[in-house]
Parts: sequence; C-alpha cells; structure tokens
Amino acid sequence: MKLRLIRRDSASRLAMFTAPVLALLLTCLASLVLFAALGKPAGAALHALLLKPFLSWYSFSEVLLKMAPLLLIAQGLAIGFRANVFNIGAEGQFIVGALCASSLPVYFPDGNFPMMLPAMIAFGALGGTIYALIAAALRTRFGASEILVTLMMALIAVQILNYLLLGPWKDPRGFNFPQTVMFPDNAMLPILFDGTRTNISLLFALAASVFAYLMMQHHFRGYQLRTAGLAPRAALYAGFSAPRMVWLGLGLGGLAAGIAGASEVAGPLGQLQRSVTSGYGYAAIIVAYVGGLNPLGIIASSFLISVIYIGGDSATVSAGLPVAAVEVFQGLLLFFYLLTFTLIRFRIEIDRKVAA
Repeated sequence: MKLRLIRRDSASRLAMFTAPVLALLLTCLASLVLFAALGKPAGAALHALLLKPFLSWYSFSEVLLKMAPLLLIAQGLAIGFRANVFNIGAEGQFIVGALCASSLPVYFPDGNFPMMLPAMIAFGALGGTIYALIAAALRTRFGASEILVTLMMALIAVQILNYLLLGPWKDPRGFNFPQTVMFPDNAMLPILFDGTRTNISLLFALAASVFAYLMMQHHFRGYQLRTAGLAPRAALYAGFSAPRMVWLGLGLGGLAAGIAGASEVAGPLGQLQRSVTSGYGYAAIIVAYVGGLNPLGIIASSFLISVIYIGGDSATVSAGLPVAAVEVFQGLLLFFYLLTFTLIRFRIEIDRKVAA
C-alpha cells in the first residue's frame, strides 16, 4: 500500500488558526506521558511549565523579557523563510551583534562616548547584517547553501566570542571569569516597568512586527518575496531578481538578530558574557514556524515559547524535571505543528493501483 499527499486547493482560516492550538494540546498530552515515564509528577510539571509564569508579576515580566529577542529574531527570519531563504544561523548573527555593540563600552568603559546607546544598537544591527550577508554573497556567487553556511558561521561566531572573552576583552578585575567590564549607565537600555528587568527591547520587537506585517502584506517588495517562495518560476518570469531576494531575506534576518544581540548585552546582561549564547537564534526558528510565518502569529508563538522558557525554570526546581525536558517540549511543539499543518494543507490518498 502506498500513501500520497495531495495538496488541497485551499485551507480555511479557521483550520489555520486551529493548527497551533491542536499542536499545543498534543504536545501537552505527549509531555504528560513523557514526564510520567521519567517518574516525575506529570501534572505538577505541566502546571509549572505553562501556568506558573502567570502567577506573579515578576514571573510574567520575565516572560516579556524573554519574548523580546525571540520575537525580534523570528520576525526577521520569517521574511526570509517565506522567500525560501533559510537562515539557520541567526544565533551567530545574534552573537556578532552583541560583540559589535559591546566594543563601545569595552573601549569607553567610563561612558564618555557620545550617544553610546544608539551607537551600540547601530553597531549591533550593522554587525549582524554584514555577518548574514556573507552567506548571501556565497550563495549568489558560488551557489553555496545558505543553510550550511549560516549554521557553520554560527559556530565561528562562538569561537570569536570565546577568544575575546578569554583574551583582549577579559575584565582584569573580573576574578578570572570570561566576561568584559560592566557597562556604564548610558550603555544600558531603559527599563519599561519598575521593579522588573523588562526593557525597551520589547518595543523594538513590536516595532519589527509592525514593519514585517506592513512589508509582507502591503508592500510590493513583500509581494516579491512571497512570490519567490510560493512560485519561483513565476517570480523569474515576472522579472523578480532571485539574488536580490536572497540578499534581502538574509540581510533582514541578520539585521533583526544583530539588534537583538545588542539589546541583550545592553539589557539583562549589562556586559558581554559567554551566556549570551543562549540559543535565541535557534529557538526563533521554532517561533517563526509555530507562528505560521505570519507576523501576527509570530507574536503569539513568541509569547508561548517565552512562557515555556520561564515555566521550564520553575519546573526544574518544583517538579525535578531535567533541563533538556524544556527543549524536548519545544521540539514536540514544532513536530506536532508541522504534522497538523501538513494535514490541513494536504489530504492523504491511497494509491489503489499499488495496493491492488
């Protein structure tokens, strides 16, 4: 017996909205079984994972803090993904953005550099963009896969970070820890809510969401990107430049990741540390796809993944879950989303000739 997937003519908006909800329910059921198999209190673990972040204002503010870089990076990646330009190395562009932004407070630790904070954001954006455009140049000039190039460049960025923190940028008064000097006050992002760590990087992410929505839904360049992704031959026939779409898709992804990296060192970290490699660039891929590559859906999915991050920290303490369980939960969520999305966009047909 042979099964085939036949693409449906169209999918209703209700079905598209139901897909992520159904994926979350299936993920919860699968996680209950997994937690029970590990000998953990499954109900308590799921409660800590999904509900505990809402039980205090500080925990909820931490969700918003996590949401900012995830939302910002995912919006940039989704633009490229819709054009079939797959930037898998946003983590590297995030790190390079953090490195470029940190160069100013490292060399001007007294804060006597004029316009320190805006310059840091600009340096981070420029660094992330240039690092992503290296992959664009290799693809358009030599046909190299941007998937492999961006992924390998992310590993290079980690080694550059290690070299700087263990060498020229290491704080001589940091008790031999791999970190830079603490940044001055004028290099720190303003706090949004008193008594929390949530800063204005959340506003950057929301502004990027508005930009992504307007560009992809109401601008001719967004139409070109969508056409290049859905019908490459039609885009070529219409005269749309395929290399330009590659440069644009990767450039915007690197720009968003670079700003997110600059916001991380100028926000909750307050200095450049090894912990800046937090996996935001990889988690943003899940955020983008669970959000259906739609700017509005990505806002919801980034909030959900942020809840899982903060709830996971609580679950490791209160329910004794291993740290990897949070990553497994995220992976299951992506798996079930892709499964439900496939069943919505395609129908299964049995090839009766082969069966006979």
